[in-house]
Amino acid sequence: MSLQVRRTPSGLLPMGPRRPTLREPTPVRSWAILAGLVGGGVWLLAFGQIAGDLAGYAWWTLVGGLLAWVAAIVLARFGDRGAAAGISLAVAIGWSTTAVAIVATWANSGDWPMW
Repeated sequence: MSLQVRRTPSGLLPMGPRRPTLREPTPVRSWAILAGLVGGGVWLLAFGQIAGDLAGYAWWTLVGGLLAWVAAIVLARFGDRGAAAGISLAVAIGWSTTAVAIVATWANSGDWPMW
């Protein structure tokens, strides 16, 4: 982290030494989040194309999402944290839509458990 040097106070007011302002060396940019979101979405769509039915789609989406999370963890540690956030967001959206599709299919099939 880099330090930003501030001016020394004039001495009119009794103040102690100023604390340094820490800056992030690699700030998160919106274009990186968008790139990660698009890349993660394409990744999940590619895995979803392998499946032949909804159960297969759910399993492939789960596997693709886990692999994408591994890539996001590596990016967050060694690369671009914005892209890692976008990938994680894409996985969350993909898993959520898969869960909605499963629930909608079960609700329409009549095999829905009654609580």
